[in-house]
Amino acid sequence: MQPLNPPETVGGIAAELISVGFARRYAGEIEPALAARGLIDWKGFAQSWDDLGLDLYMADGGRYRRRRHTLFNRAAEGLVRQERRPHYQSRDYNALNGGIARWFEPVKDEVAGHPALRAALDLAYDSFNRITPHNSWEIELHQFRISAAVGNAGQPTPEGMHRDGVDFVMVMLIRRENVQSGVTIIEDTAHSKLDSFTLGEPMDATFVDDHRVFHGVTPIVPIDPGQPAWRDVLVTTFRRI
Repeated sequence: MQPLNPPETVGGIAAELISVGFARRYAGEIEPALAARGLIDWKGFAQSWDDLGLDLYMADGGRYRRRRHTLFNRAAEGLVRQERRPHYQSRDYNALNGGIARWFEPVKDEVAGHPALRAALDLAYDSFNRITPHNSWEIELHQFRISAAVGNAGQPTPEGMHRDGVDFVMVMLIRRENVQSGVTIIEDTAHSKLDSFTLGEPMDATFVDDHRVFHGVTPIVPIDPGQPAWRDVLVTTFRRI
């Protein structure tokens, strides 16, 4: 089956979000949608995940997560990066690490302006704004690397099944290296399981209506215990402002 063309991709994502509260899309469909929005140099973009700062706020004591963070505003006229400020979630949404202002190293300027990132943000905006057109959206963007080692599983969502306290979320896989598991689980608000799947290829993506579903990812462990193992993802949250 041939991938859907970009307009159908956006329409299909929006339709599934309206229908069931989430949508999964494979790289074969995402890549042409990103290309239509100016994607170039995916390899260079993905390599930026090799330069993330250690997350020192992990209440479980873990040192398996590295990240960078930034914020944008998005309106019809375009995307504007915002001044640096901390990431904050209440304990209602993040019982493990919430309740404090967390300052992470900022996304580098060359990454914030990279055509691959801008294409991904445009795809998410086009999909979410089709459902609920709005004048202005706040976007929080996170580059995550979760590492795993023998006897020390990496926790992509150490807070467990959760919502993020926003309107919509897009999670896009950047790279999996020598890891197994990392299964995405989607539940409704009564915690009945709706689906589970693995983002396995670069550009595989999940789109979530944060008001309607919970999401989480199972721990990752190395395939070859003697080699480095990690999972890189781009997480973007969209909130109406």
